[in-house]
Amino acid sequence: MAEEFKVGINEYQGVSALLYPANRKSGAGVTLTLGHGAGAGQTSSFMLTFATELAARGIDAVTFNFFYAEHRRGAPDKNDLLEACYRAVIHEVRKHPKLRRNKLAIGGKSMGGRIASQVAASGVSDIAGLVFLGYPLHPPGKPEQLRAKHLPNIKSPMLFVQGSRDTFGTPDELRKVMKEFNAPAELFVIESGDHSFKVPKSTGTQNAVFESVQDKIVDWLRDVAK
Repeated sequence: MAEEFKVGINEYQGVSALLYPANRKSGAGVTLTLGHGAGAGQTSSFMLTFATELAARGIDAVTFNFFYAEHRRGAPDKNDLLEACYRAVIHEVRKHPKLRRNKLAIGGKSMGGRIASQVAASGVSDIAGLVFLGYPLHPPGKPEQLRAKHLPNIKSPMLFVQGSRDTFGTPDELRKVMKEFNAPAELFVIESGDHSFKVPKSTGTQNAVFESVQDKIVDWLRDVAK
């Protein structure tokens, strides 16, 4: 069962976060903090599913609301506030009594992953790895507007989980960008998957797709956190 805790961004602003404690029998000693996508908060079915299943596999999972989602606003906050919120969450996670001995990985769904990457690129230290669940490389239909200039500045290993039909950036587009990276990076492709990893029924069940992604994340985190 998830445990709520509060995160103060500054003197006047704060958000809520949820800790999904790892299965202690298979605990990896790793916390994965995940930011949500632009269109849904931390209690969306996608975030709930991934946090719950990662915890069952031995990863302490933390989700949180960005400020606009906490206050049920439609449009995302400006970039500075999004980054400030993510930094504040990292600070709270690192001192959380149940998590402070863990290694820390960060990432998120779409926009949440992008903000995590910007925070890491800006110099936040001691990040074991970054997990991107559908990295928004560019707006749909606008491949010239890349959101990748900062990625070579990241010093921690990265895992990109990307659907082959993702309109925010195909695996081939990501591969071109990854050639410029200085840190190790791996791409896990979901065949026929879209930006939220949804696949046509003809290719298999959605649960099986999600489980393959969750298994990959756990195996990867255990490896990079050694």
